[in-house]
Amino acid sequence: MDRKLLSRFFSHLLIERGLSPKTVESYERDLKKLSSFLKARGKGLTDAKGEDIAGFIIHLRENGLDARTIARALSASRTFYRYLIREELISSDPTADIGTPRFWMRLPEVLTPEEVEELLSAPNVKTPLGLRDKAMLELLYATGLRASELVALKVGDVNLKERFLRVVGKGDKERMVPFGEKAAYYLKRYLSKGREKIREDEPSDYLFISRKGGALTRVRFWQIVASYGQKKGLKRKVKPHLLRHSFATHLLARGADLRSIQMMLGHRNLVTTEIYTRVLKERLREVYERYHPRA
Repeated sequence: MDRKLLSRFFSHLLIERGLSPKTVESYERDLKKLSSFLKARGKGLTDAKGEDIAGFIIHLRENGLDARTIARALSASRTFYRYLIREELISSDPTADIGTPRFWMRLPEVLTPEEVEELLSAPNVKTPLGLRDKAMLELLYATGLRASELVALKVGDVNLKERFLRVVGKGDKERMVPFGEKAAYYLKRYLSKGREKIREDEPSDYLFISRKGGALTRVRFWQIVASYGQKKGLKRKVKPHLLRHSFATHLLARGADLRSIQMMLGHRNLVTTEIYTRVLKERLREVYERYHPRA
């Protein structure tokens, strides 16, 4: 019974919701763990109650799984049981009263605005490659894109006049992301003065290209970002996702609403975006305790 239910659910994710095979594999791993846990209790997936789901979470925790993995397993379970409700295969959702274990989740690291400025000033814009790197870093911080999304951008995805990007994110979901004047300025300079000098003979539609004219790989992009962090002597190891986290946190600190940030980041669930409110609260607490005389 469980096997047939899961098979139907995975087909639903692939065909009706259009999720990528990799994402569906993640759901499959988590729900097979849940099925095995329930089987050991003498139950099937449709027999689960709230206490079973709570027990499953505790079981994962006791087996040494990290907070992010546990949160993902709970999210997969929620999606599955909501699907069963819609299909009228169960009458109540056993995950309904289970709170997301946010207190378990490790807060993402962020750079301060001053550290971001240091990093963005690192490339030598007098060289074609430096101009490319400057445009990449400015655009990354201006939009909060994932590294994979940035290296996949094509020239036709950029609207410099309106300052918008067309981005294809996880699950092939398309979104429009705005960017600011600074990023637009360096993109224009890169496109007019740098890109043609980097490219050799091979034409390319990709926005950010390597010396050979093809798209930069995700790994190479990570190396470039890390090297500029080292060059500036930043204390933490700088990765592209660090700028993504900084983008979201700095927007929130200046009054942006969560829903808008969610849309720009391409998060499917607002709960994922809410982690940045905790980052901001921790930062405010840190500032208070450091500077208030009675803290």
